[in-house]
Amino acid sequence: MSADNSVTVIGLGPMGQATVKALLAAGVDVTVWNRTRSKIDAMVELGATPADTVAEAIAANDTVLLSLIHYDAMYGVLEQGPADLTGKTVVNLSSDSPAKTRKGAEWVTGRGADFLTGAYMTQSDDLKHAASRLYVSGPEALYEAHRPLLEVLVPGVEYLGTDHGLAQLYYQAGLAQFHAFLISFEQAVAIIDAAGEDVDRFVAFSQASPESYRDFMAYFAAAAKQGGWGDTANLRMMHAGAQHVIDAAEEVGVDAALTRTIQDYYQRALDASARAGSAVPVYRILRGTAA
Repeated sequence: MSADNSVTVIGLGPMGQATVKALLAAGVDVTVWNRTRSKIDAMVELGATPADTVAEAIAANDTVLLSLIHYDAMYGVLEQGPADLTGKTVVNLSSDSPAKTRKGAEWVTGRGADFLTGAYMTQSDDLKHAASRLYVSGPEALYEAHRPLLEVLVPGVEYLGTDHGLAQLYYQAGLAQFHAFLISFEQAVAIIDAAGEDVDRFVAFSQASPESYRDFMAYFAAAAKQGGWGDTANLRMMHAGAQHVIDAAEEVGVDAALTRTIQDYYQRALDASARAGSAVPVYRILRGTAA
């Protein structure tokens, strides 16, 4: 392990509880605090040590892991503890934007503590899933000092650089992809289900070719570096294809608003292309560089 054989976890939502369980399973002594006492008691039953106040929780250990709803919550919580945090390392595992993360890091270091940003990229609260990752950013020496502790939490830890905002940048970009995938997949299942067809059969087809998605990612990422994919013929084809999805969904009573939004991007790209006299890919619409 390292010197981090005893840590504090503040915030016991689903991810905070998962963090505590992973630490306890690895033999780490964990002190916990949460606004709701019942959540503290649940972790105490597993072997954690309770803290009655934030100040007590912070005093218990030099390393403090935060698992809160967002960075704004951090201020109100830590202000319940000592104003001087010299000698402490705060690892914030909460989700927020890169800019708010950098602001939070500045605030914490201004109170004397060291600071690392962490962002879980996991399937729900399953930290031990083979694909689970923890993105980390902040001072490299600080990361290296705490790396053995962080590696207890998930199968893979990815250090991204000294900029505190980087962990959240990569995490939120990943969530942008995930949110769109999740709703689009539910829409696809809804179309099959509403048509009276076999959902499991459709899912089997969808799962049969994961390599295709990897190939698409590589291809479109390469195109993005060149300004984006597609000439006007491609854009018209994709616009028409989106309409076919809309028709298929609405024929069986499934909400097609998501696909209408997608179709709108193709329409905006076509409109921009007409104004420019040459193809303007959707990527440039997203990047705000269509003009």
